[in-house]
Amino acid sequence: MQYVLPDRLYQIIKWLVALVIPAATTLYVTLAPVWGWPLAEQVAKTSAAVCTFLGAVMGYSQVTAKKAEGE
Repeated sequence: MQYVLPDRLYQIIKWLVALVIPAATTLYVTLAPVWGWPLAEQVAKTSAAVCTFLGAVMGYSQVTAKKAEGE
């Protein structure tokens, strides 16, 4: 199959959406009140928006995949 996104980029986005962004968000939001870090709510909302957008890009790439010639 041929995807809109190159495979390497797809894998990076998948890793970011599935693990890195949620883990970083949880870490920041959890530690923000303990250490007095600012804008925890805004960070959480921004993170959710970025994850949703990247997930949509991944979904678009998956749905619009075309079979490569000869498959």
